[in-house]
Amino acid sequence: MADRKLDVTIVGGGMITAVQILPSIYQLQRLGIVGEIKVVALNSAPLKALAGNSMLNKAFPGQSFKSCPDYKKVEPTKNYPELYKEIIKKMKPGNLVFVAMPDQLHYGVVKEALKNNQHVCSVKPLVLNYKEAKEIEEEALAKGLFVGIEYHKRFDDRSLIARRRYENGEFGEFKIGQAHLMEPWYYRHSNFQNWCTVKNSDAFSYVACHYIDLVAFITGLLPVEVSVYGISEKYPNGNDGFLWTDGRVIWNNGACLNVVNGFGYPDEAPGGNTQGIVLHTRGKDSGGIISHSDQFRGVKHSVLVKGSDPDDKYYYETNPDYFQMVYKGGEGYEPVGYGFRSIEANCLAALRVNAAVDLKDKMKVIKRIDEEGVVATPANSYYNELVMEAGRLSITNGGKPVVIEYGDNPGVRFKLDSEYKKYL
Repeated sequence: MADRKLDVTIVGGGMITAVQILPSIYQLQRLGIVGEIKVVALNSAPLKALAGNSMLNKAFPGQSFKSCPDYKKVEPTKNYPELYKEIIKKMKPGNLVFVAMPDQLHYGVVKEALKNNQHVCSVKPLVLNYKEAKEIEEEALAKGLFVGIEYHKRFDDRSLIARRRYENGEFGEFKIGQAHLMEPWYYRHSNFQNWCTVKNSDAFSYVACHYIDLVAFITGLLPVEVSVYGISEKYPNGNDGFLWTDGRVIWNNGACLNVVNGFGYPDEAPGGNTQGIVLHTRGKDSGGIISHSDQFRGVKHSVLVKGSDPDDKYYYETNPDYFQMVYKGGEGYEPVGYGFRSIEANCLAALRVNAAVDLKDKMKVIKRIDEEGVVATPANSYYNELVMEAGRLSITNGGKPVVIEYGDNPGVRFKLDSEYKKYL
């Protein structure tokens, strides 16, 4: 491992930066893995909120980030849409850009980072089509740069255990299953209403990718057909969004996964959301089950004082495994859970590449990370972009089935009438 630290620029100052990314990067700074931290946003308003976040300040006393633009000097309503380019351009080569922007903006930020010889970690999905993912993969490899996608469910121990047992043949073969992930109602009142619109994205693209990636991660199967039905409703600001979605994904062994998503979980309900997956498998003479209830993990807390955040409650059914702040000695709190482990793994992967002596060695390390298949990369998770592309084509055409084709030139197309005959 290289002795040098990673300077990190986070592009995007929204919810996921506050609740997972920035505290994880602060902890890695505390551990000596990360050096300077910058956070870039469209304007200074979210940066001021980050700087004043009581949990972050209590957890990481004495630590801070450089605000771009400076929330102390500029008006919160003044926008700087190109500022991230200026900040990335000034970074020394071989550091890390963390992309935490709306889905449709990922491609531009990733390309800017690669242009300036920076490693990349992006929130999921990387991009919304295969062509862009392949372009990113090839450019990064040619330059000896790591690109990771933060599919944190891969780092949930239950996922890793299921993967081991599936690989060892203990479950047999996946045949049919269901997954759901319903985010809270209050998302409709957040910045989602400005970007997660019918034109740009949908509930399937935003959260179904977690469980589609997880099925592929556990089973090694590839998705080959997607159909998504979306229910459009208006956000409070009047924009239209596919706020409820039902997706069906067929896999290359004929298995079927149904995925239900939306922004409709009651704000008053005890969990942060509702989510889980059930996969039914079969062996030669018997069936198996993989069943993960991911929103309730046995913890019930009833508190006397309710906080001011939208997801604060009097009664919690807390998920202790994803991301929590706890005191384990020393100063402040530290993050625990697979949300932190995922970001840590991506940063350590970038440092593995930096430790290589030349471009040829860097390329070998990148390919090794691809082959290990734990950290998601464009090379080992490109099927996600094909699903995103197929899902968008389907949902904007009334749920028509879309076929994913692999081979030398992967792509998507509508299912042909003649292809239905085999089911008759």
